[in-house]
Amino acid sequence: MTGREAAERLLHANGIYDVTVQHVAGNLTDHYDPSRKIIRLSTDIYNGTSIASVAVAAHECGHAIQDKEGYKPLKIRSSIVPVVNLCNRLGYFVIFLGLILGYFNLAIFGLILMSAILIFQLVTLPVEFNASNRAKKQIDKLNIIEKEEQNGVSNMLTAAAMTYVASVINTILQLLRMLLIILDRDRRE
Repeated sequence: MTGREAAERLLHANGIYDVTVQHVAGNLTDHYDPSRKIIRLSTDIYNGTSIASVAVAAHECGHAIQDKEGYKPLKIRSSIVPVVNLCNRLGYFVIFLGLILGYFNLAIFGLILMSAILIFQLVTLPVEFNASNRAKKQIDKLNIIEKEEQNGVSNMLTAAAMTYVASVINTILQLLRMLLIILDRDRRE
């Protein structure tokens, strides 16, 4: 079974007929777009028949199931995306401007804007872990894989979810680094 076939089977088994599964170019470009009701799967996942292909496709279906059920963290995440994107764009600019002009408070304000990314990532954690858990249950329930492959799927989905934990840690370290740069610059002036 390909990733596309697995996704369609999972969607239909959950009474979801308004979500389409589409191919998207690139690697690691797989995602669910709740505003357009589309699951986009990269070439290897869309056409692939590996455990990874099925696991990733099922994970994205987990998001579609969250959307259907009105899962609050997914709604929150979707609603804050525009604000986070704006804060991210402005944050670096405001920090840079504050450092150049020597305005400590402006640079700190830029750092506060940048912290919106961390908030977004913290909201994303339960969304991703929940989607992976839903995927594991659905794969098992629908007997999409052989019993001996279940550990591989579970490991794959856990590893994928842990990348979001790594992103949170990376963002925290980046924010701390920027804070230290700002404080050092302020101390020298």
